[in-house]
Amino acid sequence: MHATPLSPPPSIIPSLDERKDEYRNAMARLGAAVNIVTTDGPGGLAGFAATAVCSVSDSPPTLLVCLNRASSAYPAVKANQVLCVNTLEGGHADLSRRFGGKTPAKERFDGANWSLLETGAPVLDDALVSLDCRVKTVSDGGTHDILICEVVAIRENDGGQALIYFNRQYHTL
Repeated sequence: MHATPLSPPPSIIPSLDERKDEYRNAMARLGAAVNIVTTDGPGGLAGFAATAVCSVSDSPPTLLVCLNRASSAYPAVKANQVLCVNTLEGGHADLSRRFGGKTPAKERFDGANWSLLETGAPVLDDALVSLDCRVKTVSDGGTHDILICEVVAIRENDGGQALIYFNRQYHTL
C-alpha cells in the first residue's frame, strides 16, 4: 500500500503574488533596527536604508547586509566593495525616509554630519553605532545580494534610543 500525499484543492493554492504579499506582511511583524548603509569610492557615493542587517561572527567581526539589486546604491556598493552600517537613533526617522525613497544619491547626505573611518564610506556622526566594513563575499538571495562584510572599524555613541521599524512604522526603543 502506497500513501499518496494530500494536496489542497487547486482553488485554495495561493498564487505567487498572494504568497509574496503574505510573506511581506509576515516580515513587517519582525521589528528591526533601522540602518543607513553608505559607500564611497571609485563607484561613487551612495547610501540606502536597511533593516536586513545582522551579526555573523565576532571572530573576525563579521556582519551580513542584504542589498536589493534594483537599488540605486547597488552599482556603487558593488564597485566600491566597502560600506558603513550606521544604526539610527530615534530622531533619525526623516533621514531614514530620505535614504529609503527616491531622493537623489548626493542629496540624501544633506542635513547630517558625516565623517570617515578606515574604508572611506561615510560615517553618520550621531549614529548609535557605525560599523565600517569591507565586503568579503557576495551570495545570491533572490532579488537581493547577501553581502558578508568584515568589520574593520567601529564608532559608538552614548545614549539615545534606537530607531526600530515594526509593522510598517517607526518606533523607538
